[in-house]
Amino acid sequence: MEVDSHCISETRFSFPGQTGFYRGKVREVYTIGNRLVMVATDRISAFDHILPRPIPWKGQVLNLLAAHFLKATSDVVPNWLEAVPHPNVSIGKACTPFPIEMVIRGYLTGHAWRIYRDGGRVLCGQELPEGMKEHDRFPEPIITPATKAESGHDEDITPEEIIRRGLATEEEYLELETYTRALYRMGTDMASERGLILVDTKYEFGRHDGEILLIDEVHTPDSSRYFYQDGYEALQAAGMPQQQLSKEFVREWLMAHGFQGLEGQVMPDMPDEFVEQVSMRYRALYELLTGATFPKTSDPDLPGTIEAAVVDWLSQ
Repeated sequence: MEVDSHCISETRFSFPGQTGFYRGKVREVYTIGNRLVMVATDRISAFDHILPRPIPWKGQVLNLLAAHFLKATSDVVPNWLEAVPHPNVSIGKACTPFPIEMVIRGYLTGHAWRIYRDGGRVLCGQELPEGMKEHDRFPEPIITPATKAESGHDEDITPEEIIRRGLATEEEYLELETYTRALYRMGTDMASERGLILVDTKYEFGRHDGEILLIDEVHTPDSSRYFYQDGYEALQAAGMPQQQLSKEFVREWLMAHGFQGLEGQVMPDMPDEFVEQVSMRYRALYELLTGATFPKTSDPDLPGTIEAAVVDWLSQ
């Protein structure tokens, strides 16, 4: 179908000097010496399940946005990225990841709201104020870490448990918190310049030669949630849903079709119209966040082009 054109669901490359391969929910990671070649596919996940159809150009949106923000924040936090030889590919330093995600929330939205709605007032050791409504802003952003699961659902965890389980030392965790708050402040400022609110996001970090580096994606719609600034206050006052630029609308569509990733639930079919809508939303977010036109191109041999670009970069 035309809606499935220009999609890459998986890769099976064998690069010169390759020593390892890992397939994540969205990215495929090739280890070559002390470098990682990270290929962003067009797979999309929600509720820790990969959806049955890829989203055209989604991989390029995520990869190019991640590179955009990694470059912009490199003076604030050192990161792993060295090159982007193809719109779907990033190459950089191989790091030993911390098995946690540093989630930071400025608003009572998504997972935090669902906990709150059901009566919870503590999340990852953070006390949540009484009397809040969905999408209200927290007095100060809160950090709610999660374990990085190999499969299944990530789990909320407290800083004390992170340290007790040896997932990070106390000194390392404090550095991760400092980096997380600095990145969120900068991400908030950059979003505001584009008329957006960075609602919540997650960061991942790794160790490389004794240094903590920011790894993976940053401020993309897969790792972040955005509201439009214009109309936020009026919608909150009226108790109306906020306009979002994130993956939350995909989760909401799945929930409306009876799927939350729970045992016994069946993943619904994704009609062409919904796949195209998701693709359009991803491309719109790229243009809104960067101020640049998304480079929408057609490539009849996307895997071949990706492989050639990586091999050419490695040879140099």
